[in-house]
Amino acid sequence: RQFSGFGTPEQTNQRYKELLAAGGTGLSVAFDLPTLMGRDPDHSLSLGEVGKCGASIASLADMELLFDGISLQDVTTSMTINSPAAMIFAMYLVVAEQQGADWSQLSGTLQNDILKEYIAQKEYIYPPRPSMRLVTDVFAFCAKQVPRWNTISVSGYHIREAGSTALQELAFTLRNGIEYVQYGVDAGLLVDDFVPRISFFFNAHNDFFEEIAKYRAARTLWATIMRDRFGATNERSWKLRFHAQTAGVSLTSQQPFNNVVRTAIQALAAVLGGANSLHTNSLDEALALPTREAAMLALRTQQLIAYESGVPSVVDPLGGSYFVERLTQEMEEGARDYFHRIDSLGGMVPAIEQGFPQREVAESAYRFQQAVDAGEKTIVGVNRYTDELETSVSTLSIDEDVGTQQVERLERLRDTRDNEAVSKALDRLRYGAAGSENLIPILLDAVRAYATIGEMCDALRTVWGEYEETPTL
Repeated sequence: RQFSGFGTPEQTNQRYKELLAAGGTGLSVAFDLPTLMGRDPDHSLSLGEVGKCGASIASLADMELLFDGISLQDVTTSMTINSPAAMIFAMYLVVAEQQGADWSQLSGTLQNDILKEYIAQKEYIYPPRPSMRLVTDVFAFCAKQVPRWNTISVSGYHIREAGSTALQELAFTLRNGIEYVQYGVDAGLLVDDFVPRISFFFNAHNDFFEEIAKYRAARTLWATIMRDRFGATNERSWKLRFHAQTAGVSLTSQQPFNNVVRTAIQALAAVLGGANSLHTNSLDEALALPTREAAMLALRTQQLIAYESGVPSVVDPLGGSYFVERLTQEMEEGARDYFHRIDSLGGMVPAIEQGFPQREVAESAYRFQQAVDAGEKTIVGVNRYTDELETSVSTLSIDEDVGTQQVERLERLRDTRDNEAVSKALDRLRYGAAGSENLIPILLDAVRAYATIGEMCDALRTVWGEYEETPTL
């Protein structure tokens, strides 16, 4: 799985086709900041950000272009989207519908992990509790309509990127997973009906054996939690299926070719730890979005591990190693301690509202930076083994015209669509949000009418409001 997209839908579509032709087996799509925040390209807060950190998607028309010529029934797609995840997923389903695809045969992953936004990434829109309703609505809808889809990717990746330790990444990620399962049960869902489609997303960082132990501990803990805490009887509910991505925060702008080595080590740790899906970062990502050449080298790194190393042919090859087993046990014990602390606060949502995980991550990030600044932690090429000769690499530049193009496309859409139908669909969405019915069918109708991401998110804003984090000491 490789490449996350940038710029206009057409630009991302072209890169997808190139990478599929090069042997890629799945697509990864990240969205630009306006899309992540539920804003249209013409919103004042979107200025200068359209297409910069991912693909710009404002409506079904953009999603149609993004996957033009790509059969959604024949690929798996991982979508990095959280607050507006339900809206983006509805767009994806309608494109599949237009292609004549059977929703029951679609496979992929929707990140849809709002809790880690409050902890780490901060790309939230609504308060936690109504946001959790959107998550459970996706669970319920997909259990019946899109059964092969991973309805959430519970993500430790962003928690680690924000500065957490490996233990905190493990503990907060799994405790978030517990919270999602509990909310699903409280919404009336049966554990074994929706938990098998929950997946996880971990960081692959630099400490080789610690990372392997983290993954091994995660699998053991999840199986135990599902059996003992929730009474799951389906073996598929016990299995922790996870995607891993190499650590973006570990990449350096200094001596950027060192990043190829870092990425290879991290990717190998993920495979040895049992990753089911992998994304390798590109060498230039500390400088810009990846060039085509850098993205291809990252893909080849995966393929070398897969087809030349022999490592994937062995299940848990380090099992029995006294060192790895001890690290795994320590990870499990530390995670359980965090579980008890969060449970004592009332669960993860109340813990977030009280600022507990946010403080823990911030303190760890501060301690790490202190160690780097003092030279106690070595970053090759940064605070040790530096080189006065600068190494230059080609970088990708996103044309500022992308924003103009997307705004013009949006204006044409508003001029040609049935605006009365859009207005009725948005009214229906507001009414549904004020009640308790599943919102996914309502969102599908709004998408079919070509309502925009901003219009749909604003409709929910009028009912649920926006979340503002309270600073905590």
